[in-house]
Order: sequence, then C-alpha cells, then structure tokens
Amino acid sequence: QVHLAESGGGLAQPGGSLRLSCAASGFTFDTYAMSWARQAPGKGLEWVAGIYSDSSGTAYADSVQGRFIISRDNAKGMLYLQMNSLKPEDTALYYCAPKPDTAGWRSLQKYEYWGQGTQVTVSS
Repeated sequence: QVHLAESGGGLAQPGGSLRLSCAASGFTFDTYAMSWARQAPGKGLEWVAGIYSDSSGTAYADSVQGRFIISRDNAKGMLYLQMNSLKPEDTALYYCAPKPDTAGWRSLQKYEYWGQGTQVTVSS
C-alpha cells in the first residue's frame, strides 16, 4: 500500500525559508521519479518540481526556479523541498507524488498516488 506523508510546512515570512519532507513507503521508491505539486486557495493543482529516481536530474516550474531545491534520499525513502526566498504567492497545500513512467512532469492528472499535503503559509 502506497503511503506518502508530507511534513515541514508552517508559517513563514516573505523572504524566509522552509524545508518540506515527504516520507514514502509501499513502493520501490528508488525506481520512481518524484514530484512536488501545490494547490493554492481557490486554484487548481500546480506542478512545482521533479527529480529523477537516481537524482541525476531535476526540473522546476518557472515560478520557483532559482528559489526551490528538490532532493531525495533513496536509502531513507525521503523526498525534500528546500524553499528559499518565499513569497506570499507560494502559500498553498504542498503534496509529493511518484511520477508514472508514462506521464510528463506536469501531467498531474496521470499521477496515481498523493499524500495528505502540508500547508505552507507565507505572510508577514
């Protein structure tokens, strides 16, 4: 049974930082590319960042490029998102998910498994 547990969200000031974590279990974590996505209040789900199974490459949405860093620890079954220079528009519920081989990074409708999410609020 696939289980994804996001944590690390909270309240941050504009310009601040947060580090999100995702504990994954129930599937062969080290064979899947992984993504972070977010959903802001009143908006649809937005892909944020992705990382290949062996950390050989990463990809970012333009809105977070240069501010967020995605990483993973396959030995621990953990996915991370370091969020720097936070902006109010980063306020959202953040989710992690394994990317199906048949899906592009942004094809979120093809992702099968999601966690409960962790709330990030950026406000002064």
